[in-house]
Amino acid sequence: MSGADAGALSSTDAGAWLELSVEADVEAVEAVSEILGRAAHGGTSVEPAFELVDEGLGARVDTSRPATVRAYLPARDRAAADRAVAEVATALGHLQAFGLRPIGELRTRVVREADWAEAWKAYFPVMRIGRRLVIRPTWRRHRRAPDDVVLALDPGMAFGTGLHPTTRLCLAAVESLADRGAVDGARVLDVGCGSGILAIAAVRLGAASAFGVDTDPIAIEATTANARRNSVMRRVRARAGSLPSGQPPFDVVLANLIAGVLVPLAPALREEMRPGGTLLASGIFVDRETEVATAFATAGLTVTGRTAEGDWVALEAVRGA
Repeated sequence: MSGADAGALSSTDAGAWLELSVEADVEAVEAVSEILGRAAHGGTSVEPAFELVDEGLGARVDTSRPATVRAYLPARDRAAADRAVAEVATALGHLQAFGLRPIGELRTRVVREADWAEAWKAYFPVMRIGRRLVIRPTWRRHRRAPDDVVLALDPGMAFGTGLHPTTRLCLAAVESLADRGAVDGARVLDVGCGSGILAIAAVRLGAASAFGVDTDPIAIEATTANARRNSVMRRVRARAGSLPSGQPPFDVVLANLIAGVLVPLAPALREEMRPGGTLLASGIFVDRETEVATAFATAGLTVTGRTAEGDWVALEAVRGA
């Protein structure tokens, strides 16, 4: 382990978080994320390497370079944080011993809530996804093209920035669905809404409304704030919780989760859809694609489309009558 400054922590520093970060080959990202996720129950973030283009106003993902996996632990309990770091370091050591894919050293640093937004801003460039969608962090500029659908985003502490392949796949799938006219006037459910990026994109692409659910209250705050930034507050709502949503069946359901959640949730996802409705599911590692597709079929969902980026897959499925 290197770069540690846990010694700067105070047991009474309730406003601080301990950031854990590891650089990993793109094919080792899922395994590293799982290890960090065991310690940080709020989840992990993955930041692909990117190069700046368009005079620094845009970015292109570089899959030949390692991604960075980050997780955050509450720093108020120094002993608990130290134990968690030790457990993560041990697990990463075991993974590194296999020598399958390059994995860097575990690094830690203290991030205080007052400085959180500033600490994250460096990692989020303007990014174009698909033909029309542009994700613009609120602190960056973008020269808008005539057909651009620009989403102003401030992720804060919630997952969903557009940088992760799973988010990009789901956004591109929403745009494709919109190009086929299946989003116009639709009611959309976003399961695990995070920053609200998918729900907002759906509405900006023609959906009548979007409803988000997430088990993390911070995500609900982020979704609400981002809906306000994009002037869609009346059409995007979110509440803390999971399925069932308690809402009438939806035309389109978005689920950018992980295979381990999508498989058991398949029947509940189907129940949220009207007959003939569409499910866009992302966050599926290629090795688990068959498992997810089987779960969907068992639940009464027919897979009608597939897109992939690297080792990540998104599936489109339709509910029968």
